[in-house]
Amino acid sequence: MTLRATDRAFRPGFARRAARMAALVLLAASLGACSSLNIFGSKDETPPDEPADRLYNEGLFLLNNKKDLKKAVTKFEEVDRQHPYSEWARKSLIMTAYAQYEAGNYDDCVTSAKRYIALHPGSPDAAYAQYLIAASYFDEIPDITRDQDRTEKALNALDEVIRKYPTSEYAISAKEKVQVARDQLAGKEMNVGRYYLEKKDYTGAINRFKVVVTQYQTTRQVEEALMRLTEAYMALGITHEAQTAAAVLGHNFPDSPWYKHAYERVKGAGLEPNENKGSWISRAFKKVGLG
Repeated sequence: MTLRATDRAFRPGFARRAARMAALVLLAASLGACSSLNIFGSKDETPPDEPADRLYNEGLFLLNNKKDLKKAVTKFEEVDRQHPYSEWARKSLIMTAYAQYEAGNYDDCVTSAKRYIALHPGSPDAAYAQYLIAASYFDEIPDITRDQDRTEKALNALDEVIRKYPTSEYAISAKEKVQVARDQLAGKEMNVGRYYLEKKDYTGAINRFKVVVTQYQTTRQVEEALMRLTEAYMALGITHEAQTAAAVLGHNFPDSPWYKHAYERVKGAGLEPNENKGSWISRAFKKVGLG
């Protein structure tokens, strides 16, 4: 995911055109020198703009060679300030976002990357800008005991990478991160569901485990969710749903240790796992081709 010091978007002819433009600017400045005197007869001491390519390459040097991310960002931002409509400004903006990401300044990275997409939606680097947004959210995913707003944002941003840029090199990594983020959200539901189960709030627990089974059934959390549903339904005396949960668990994950627990709970009541095809559990699995 790191960027190379030799920018692949660089065009050799662009530097020569930029140099000619700089020469014209200096000529115009010399012809108008007399107008630069103020009423006290002193010259305007405002320093001239530095060439955009020089600033950009200085930023790359600080980023790749010196590993000074803060100063690199300053150089890239200076390109944007002094040469806002140049191609160098476009490239500097994506490099700003990257340097901010590497520095762990995730909110700043998101801001810069979103600005890049807004200004240059058709650029080849727009996919990377969107990926940086997603990665910034993803890297701050909290543990399952905390609010998962950041995880939701990461998931939405990752889905955007996959939807808008399906053939980009970032789509593969985004899909992998999506699975992790979904597992995290499922883990949050499981954590709350277990809490309700311990408090003997079986209905509240079932509602949480139901979310995992219907929305996150391709995550690693679904096996335990089916076992916990077996446990909760047995506690409520709704044995046909308990039998169905155990049967679906055994059919889809026969080697799961969670199935052994579910089977024992049903067998302990003198019953056998038995799938009710009309159950929401059975329908949920058939909806995605499981079972």
